[in-house]
Amino acid sequence: MADQTKFLLQDSDVPTHWYNIAADLPKPPPPPLNPGTHEPLGPEALAPLFPMELIKQEVSAERYIEIPDEVQDVYRLWRATPLIRARRLERALGTPAHIYFKYEGASPVGSHKPNTAVAQAYYNREAGVKRIATETGAGQWGTALAMACNFFGIELKVYMVKVSYQQKPYRRSMMQLYGADVVASPSSDTQSGRAILAETPDNPGSLGIAISEAVEDAAGRDDTKYSLGSVLNHVLLHQTVIGQEALKQMEMAGEYPDVVIGCAGGGSNYAGIAFPFMRDKLVGGKKTRFIAAEPEACPSLTKGEFRYDFGDTAGLTPLVKMFTLGHTFIPEGIHAGGLRYHGMANLVCELYDQGYMEARAYHQNAVFDAAVQFARTEAIVPAPESAHAIRAAIDEALAAKEAGEARVILFNLSGHGYFDMTAYDNYLAGGLQDFAYPAQRVREAMASVPVI
Repeated sequence: MADQTKFLLQDSDVPTHWYNIAADLPKPPPPPLNPGTHEPLGPEALAPLFPMELIKQEVSAERYIEIPDEVQDVYRLWRATPLIRARRLERALGTPAHIYFKYEGASPVGSHKPNTAVAQAYYNREAGVKRIATETGAGQWGTALAMACNFFGIELKVYMVKVSYQQKPYRRSMMQLYGADVVASPSSDTQSGRAILAETPDNPGSLGIAISEAVEDAAGRDDTKYSLGSVLNHVLLHQTVIGQEALKQMEMAGEYPDVVIGCAGGGSNYAGIAFPFMRDKLVGGKKTRFIAAEPEACPSLTKGEFRYDFGDTAGLTPLVKMFTLGHTFIPEGIHAGGLRYHGMANLVCELYDQGYMEARAYHQNAVFDAAVQFARTEAIVPAPESAHAIRAAIDEALAAKEAGEARVILFNLSGHGYFDMTAYDNYLAGGLQDFAYPAQRVREAMASVPVI
């Protein structure tokens, strides 16, 4: 076992249940609020946007929720994904640390996103939904949902953040290949999009704007529901197949992580790898450290405020308590488009606020430094988002070297970067600019956040 590099599971080892961390939190997260009355929202308030089975999962406190057989069948097209020990990276760093990564880029669309896309498309199909509207940042989510909707015979409209629509044309092409209708956001297809374009015609877009457009689209049509690729409880729930597999694979490796790391934008891949291990900390008393790695250009955990805020720019969504930079936040056009969100998943925020995890923010040049070192040692080109986790893992390995500790590090490589070569071209040419989101702009954006 000690000499193995890759740890593989059988089809029979693919999880049959999702893990719901809400059952094990020391205190329950605060409920979403009605934006008008500031009163707690009941499940029925979400019915115009989501099928009832997903709403039940959203509010559930049940520890394990069974994965439908049809969803498991689709999962087995690529699951279980490999756990790999990064031995070449260890040698290059000269560290005594053992570095493992869970490789979610092994999915057909190259990221972790199908874990929830397939589940959401299935439940929508079961509810008789004919059409879904969604947003996407860098395109991983839109691609995953396009694939899933194709499987289950559902029409899909994707509002893709404009700067990513321009930076990542092959993500757009892949969505269209699966049958999705893709437009750059802000678009002229919605009232909220038209209003933003009238005020700022060259607006680069944001996930908050794209969410507003998708929610407006879904709310305006009887045949359409809305789907979100991160942030919500049921999305994080579906992603826990990652960590549950990794628990078994770390046992195969004969080790247990001292540190668990994931990149963090809305929180889905981080929760996917972290929550099953976090249960061992909450319930079993493990001393594992957990690190969320985010961009300095969009530092919701490290510089945001823990407040009730809208999940979208236009204020169409319920109010959710989260670490936020303000819902009017417009990020710089960094290449990690999937991490350019103004807030963070409520469940992740609760764990951070209660001191169960850490957060670090990185400039994109430091992130690409790590990505290139990883590609040149482990041969996989990582997505810019995932490279934030690599940066944190390398930093932990170097800290272990300095301390002379045989630290065990696990991170989630949430996707490959083979559609992100424009970003690597810019990096290799010395053209990437670092951007730290100014505190003054946070203060300005927070002025529009409701006072509760």
